[in-house]
Amino acid sequence: MKKQPLLILLLCFIFGILFQEHLIMCQVIVFSFLIISSVSLISLLIKNHFFQRIKYYCLGFFFFSIGIFVHFQNSQQPNFPTLKEKETIVFQVDKKLNSNEKNRKYYVDILDVSDLKQKESFPFKTVISIPKDVEALDFEHYYKAEVYIYTSEEIKNDFQFDYKKYLARQGVYFQAYLPNDILKSDKLSVSFEDKIKQKRLDILNQINHSSLSPKIQEFLKGIILADRTEMNAETVKDFNQTGLVHLLAISGSHMVIIFWITLLILNQILPVQFRKVSIILSILLIWTFAVFIDYGSSVMRSCLMITCYYIMVLLQRKSDLLHSLALSAFILLIVDSNQLFDVGFQLSYGAVLGIWWLTNPIKKLFRKPRFKAEKFFYEISAMTFAAQIATLPLAIYYFHQFSFISIVANLLIIPLSEIIIVSSLLMVILIAFGFNNMPYLYSIFDGFVDYVLKLIHWFSDFESLMSRNISVNLIELSILLLIIYFLKFVIKDCFNPKNLLRFGFCLMLFFALRIAFNFHQYNKEEMLVHSFYKEKIVSVKDKDQVTFWMKSNKNEDKILDFVIKPYMTSRRIKDFKINYIPSDSGSFVYQGKQYDFK
Repeated sequence: MKKQPLLILLLCFIFGILFQEHLIMCQVIVFSFLIISSVSLISLLIKNHFFQRIKYYCLGFFFFSIGIFVHFQNSQQPNFPTLKEKETIVFQVDKKLNSNEKNRKYYVDILDVSDLKQKESFPFKTVISIPKDVEALDFEHYYKAEVYIYTSEEIKNDFQFDYKKYLARQGVYFQAYLPNDILKSDKLSVSFEDKIKQKRLDILNQINHSSLSPKIQEFLKGIILADRTEMNAETVKDFNQTGLVHLLAISGSHMVIIFWITLLILNQILPVQFRKVSIILSILLIWTFAVFIDYGSSVMRSCLMITCYYIMVLLQRKSDLLHSLALSAFILLIVDSNQLFDVGFQLSYGAVLGIWWLTNPIKKLFRKPRFKAEKFFYEISAMTFAAQIATLPLAIYYFHQFSFISIVANLLIIPLSEIIIVSSLLMVILIAFGFNNMPYLYSIFDGFVDYVLKLIHWFSDFESLMSRNISVNLIELSILLLIIYFLKFVIKDCFNPKNLLRFGFCLMLFFALRIAFNFHQYNKEEMLVHSFYKEKIVSVKDKDQVTFWMKSNKNEDKILDFVIKPYMTSRRIKDFKINYIPSDSGSFVYQGKQYDFK
């Protein structure tokens, strides 16, 4: 507690959030926890030996109770009006989402529903899907349309992605589809927030009309303006398979590079005695940039971490990465405790913890650098390895895949990331201010990014180095994180028997548990009925064999991605078989047993 008080209190706070998430306690119990923990803080003031010994535990219990209380508040579902399947609604755009081959998607605020008297429930959010042949929406208009509105279905199996809960964490409880035309009217007054959003949308449209090739346009919008809504599916797949998706989205590395460049320029312009002014102006600039690109979760995390770190510098306190990390996490989770369950949140903070924990031990494995370039390469390599090692268990747990080529790809591409980000930022600024009469500059940028994308695509083609459908449960994940914790001591002193023994024991425990879980799944026999929209798929599992029975339809690829592969991963099965039955059949017979499509 004395060395890292903020980090320990943050962990207590997080345990409180997890406690409430899984037990879902009522208001009376939540407030009882809060009152008892508040009373226990009296121990901080009593100079008795017993109370002085337990005061840190009481403080931890208080933050644990605060975590329960905050998540209780953030998990309350608001009261909604009773809606029919088909309603005429008035709405405004809140955020543009990723599109698919048929529809554009948006988060929208529903402002009114025709013939509905429960006005106290407005406004509320929904996801709306609009056909691509309908004019794109903007932030300067109100819209009115007849839509089909519904709530997401509850998941029926443990391996399915809970889209309903995912939306609820965003404060969204409905989905809607707009099949027909839409009416629009100008807003009498556009809020400052909407003006910023509209300006960003205008710049995105300017990029669409620039002389850059379509693929480079989408890359530019994603890497600088955090807009991947129309990005080519093959490009996204290449970045996912090479472990470089953090470069494609606005992340901590982007904000750090933008901050350092701004700080470097200001330090050259302003006198030495104004160094603090340079830091303040650089912090203000990254926050301005964060607001402009719609302050996404990853941007807010990185801006908060940078701000917390440099506030310590400004106050002439010893800067501490863990204190900055813990303080920024506290702020985010107090505002919205649901952030804890965001994969990006976990990966971001996991990567920073990994860099803090493993970078220096890994750097000592390299020889002493002779040149500045060599030192820079060693530092980048050590940080890349540390971040990848720390986030690997989480990445496998959530995405069930790992590519060995990602290690090489990151080592080659990350040193280029500064050039890519800076040049992309420059191009966006030029396009935003209408400098379109520089074909040579645009051509050079287009060729450079195209070469980088081809290189990433080449890395993604190493399918033999890609492992898919890797199943890891929470117990295995915990052991893997413990292994990473002990890895630092092995790297620092690999000849110490104590370090080797602890590390080796964790490895053996992991493999023993993995064999046990694999054996349990192997012996499981079950029959499940899976739903995919209106389609029914039946799976029959016997040992390591699974057979799927389904009617032939045009959604087979999506069924494979969203039903078959998740099931196989959860049950640790490698091979499967699909049997098709006639479309008018209501049942089938398998190994002497009859199964119904119900």
